[in-house]
Amino acid sequence: MVTESYSATQLQVLEGLEAVRKRPGMYIGSTDSRGIMHCLWEIIDNSVDEALAGYGKRIDIILHSDSSVEVRDQGRGIPTDVEPRTGWSGVQVVYTKLHAGGKFGSANYGAAGGLHGVGASVVNALSSRLDVEVDRNGKTHAMSFQRGHAGVFQDAGDPSPDAAFTEQPGKAELRILGKTKKGVTGTRVRYWADPQIFVRDADFQIEQLRDRARQTAFLVPGLEIELEDLRDPEAPSVENFKYEGGISEYVEFLAPDGPLTDTWRIQGSGSYTETVPVLDPKSGHMVSREVEREMQVDLALRWGIGYETVQKSYVNIIATPKGGTHVAGFEAGMLRTVRDEVQKNARRLKVGNDKIEKDDVLAGLTAVVTVRIPEPQFEGQTKEVLGTPQARNIVQKTLADGLKERFSSTKRQDKTEVSMLLEKVVTEMKSRIAARAHKETQRRKTALENSSLPAKLVDCRSNDVERSELFIVEGDSALGTAKPARNSEFQALFPIRGKILNVQKASLADMLKNAECANIIQVLGGGSGRTFDVSQIRYGKVIIMSDADVDGAHIRTLLLTLFFRYMRPMLDEGRVFAAVPPLHRVVVQNPGKKPNDTVYTYSEAELQQLLKKLERSGKKYVEPIQRYKGLGEMDEDQLWDTTMNPEHRLLRRMTMHDAAEAEAVFEMLMGSEVAPRREFIVEGAEEIDAQLIDT
Repeated sequence: MVTESYSATQLQVLEGLEAVRKRPGMYIGSTDSRGIMHCLWEIIDNSVDEALAGYGKRIDIILHSDSSVEVRDQGRGIPTDVEPRTGWSGVQVVYTKLHAGGKFGSANYGAAGGLHGVGASVVNALSSRLDVEVDRNGKTHAMSFQRGHAGVFQDAGDPSPDAAFTEQPGKAELRILGKTKKGVTGTRVRYWADPQIFVRDADFQIEQLRDRARQTAFLVPGLEIELEDLRDPEAPSVENFKYEGGISEYVEFLAPDGPLTDTWRIQGSGSYTETVPVLDPKSGHMVSREVEREMQVDLALRWGIGYETVQKSYVNIIATPKGGTHVAGFEAGMLRTVRDEVQKNARRLKVGNDKIEKDDVLAGLTAVVTVRIPEPQFEGQTKEVLGTPQARNIVQKTLADGLKERFSSTKRQDKTEVSMLLEKVVTEMKSRIAARAHKETQRRKTALENSSLPAKLVDCRSNDVERSELFIVEGDSALGTAKPARNSEFQALFPIRGKILNVQKASLADMLKNAECANIIQVLGGGSGRTFDVSQIRYGKVIIMSDADVDGAHIRTLLLTLFFRYMRPMLDEGRVFAAVPPLHRVVVQNPGKKPNDTVYTYSEAELQQLLKKLERSGKKYVEPIQRYKGLGEMDEDQLWDTTMNPEHRLLRRMTMHDAAEAEAVFEMLMGSEVAPRREFIVEGAEEIDAQLIDT
């Protein structure tokens, strides 16, 4: 019920951590698994900030079976002495006071991910129990909290949030648990997320945690992170992450394709001034002062033979998935520098009057953009976007200087890589322009429109994409049999002339010049590469119908390579199939005037099984048994019954459960490197049954 009167007596003032518990979404985004993970990031980032400042080389993350999580580090440890204004220990201040911490100035941390001083206190407020132990000054200090309030739990055995709790209002006791060895420092935090705050199915996501641990180990070379999952006592797991190569090694890990260039590392720095409020130690108040900032930029980038773009950005090792000013500077510097270089070589590259765009440059690029700034400006506590305006110009200048140095290098390797890069960028530009020009012709034409589809296409009558099927057949002989055999209502045919281009070795420009590849792309109507749009595909199924011999298998592999490289969403959605025509036709003789039966088998083993069955039953069959090597050997009724009739046919769906493994197999079988392919053939030679090879 809403009252008509509204006075100051009805205003509520939330003290301390009450505001966090009342509106948790303001601090952690949500109260589902994303919020659970954000709390854990806050604790982990505090430990990483210590390692980033040069204190400690190891962090342990433990997921316990009682739904708690523990983070251990070897940093300096939270200050345990008394904070003069509150009279409380540093531990109690950090975990119970919002906007309290050691990262508001630059004296303690040169560049840190935690900036707002709310991370540890917010996690504490949203935990049914939080225990912290600090090794510092030769002693182990401890303090416990329940939903943000300091006190003591009466644990009978293992620590539990349900144990009896005695609150200590005001200044709480910082307990001494024992002594430590000389020089040993660090912090251990263990907490239980509060079920009163988080939804029932909120839980720690091990995949996200694994990715974050790996990412952090890449960004802080030499830092060892151990992830221990004890939630299932019967199957505990331990994973260790440590990398010495930094972001250069990270780029190699992220890259989804083979290399076109080596990984280029570009580093630099820049300074700027900004006016910020600074705490005056004499008055105790914040006063505005102009301070000098130093920003460090570290970039690693590599172009690959594919067209996918993988770009990661970080500020003080905190991921910024939505970018910000540093990413804007990176992309602006990339586009301007590459565009200038292309213009310098316009005649050789045959650019004409067309202009390079950002997507042309980013095609096939894998890049990691990292900056380190004292007190960066983030948009919100979730820190997904960097807002520091000066970062744009510094990153742009650093990248431009590094690329110009690489472009002007006289080393043979650098000149070769730059030349291949510029050719790739120009090819991407031409592909984009060609895709735009052919966009309309790639759609299904009506009877009233002028169709510019290839003349060899034998189209179907139906406009229902979900029902329609395109059979890619091998040669005109197969087309001659398939044309009268098909159901022209929903089945279309497109013949190809022998073996198409091996697109795993060829460039994008060569692929577009190849008539067979270009025609297939045009018939399907969805474009190719970065411009591919699966929603524009004209057929619900694409069925590769090749002969059942070595050449047919080769043609099928070449076609799958084309789909994998330039129309991968078709494979992701399971819309590419291989027809499975029969290998043998067995005519079983029936006694008397009863017509003979025809049985088709699809493998040698199936044939032998059939023949044994016929022999046991005393039935005879016509010899020699017909062995189909080509689709053209069938008549139209046989082809329809065995291979094209949806009620009887057998199709093999082409899928990709593991794109990385598929990429490796395609590269080995169809790529330009001969040695891995030779090794594969030699090792697999012993497994081949010579009797099964057609000779």
